[in-house]
Amino acid sequence: MFCLLPPTRLALGCLEKSQVPDASGLFNLMRNLGGAIGLALIDTVIYSRSAIHGVEITARLQAGDIATAKFVGIPLALFTTRPAGPLDSETMDILRVLIENAALTSAINDAWAMIALQTIGALICIPFAKRFLVLPRDNLG
Repeated sequence: MFCLLPPTRLALGCLEKSQVPDASGLFNLMRNLGGAIGLALIDTVIYSRSAIHGVEITARLQAGDIATAKFVGIPLALFTTRPAGPLDSETMDILRVLIENAALTSAINDAWAMIALQTIGALICIPFAKRFLVLPRDNLG
C-alpha cells in the first residue's frame, strides 16, 4: 500500500474534484496495464535467459571451472577428479537438474537486475515530473 499512495497522489493530487473520477479510472487502467506488461517482461527474461545460462554453465563445467561447479552444487572432490573435456551422457543426466536450477537462478537474477535498472530510471525521472503537473486554478495565486 505504501508503494501505491505516492504515485496516486502525484497523479491525482492536483486535479479538481470533478476531474478525479475519470482520472482515477484512467490511472487504475494504466497501472493494471503496466503491471501486466511488467509481468510479461519478467517472464520473458526468465524463460529466455534460462536456456542461455544453461548452455554457458555447461560450457564452463566442461572447461573445468571450479567456481561454476561450486555454484551448481557439484561436490568438488568429484569434479576435480573427472577428466577434462565434454561431459558424457551419464554425467549430463545426473547434472541436468543442478544445471537447470543454476540457470534458472541466474535468469531470475537477470530479471531482478532489469527491475533495478527500471526503478533507477523511474527515480531519476521524479524531479522532472513537477514540470508536467497542471495546478488547479485556485492554487495559482
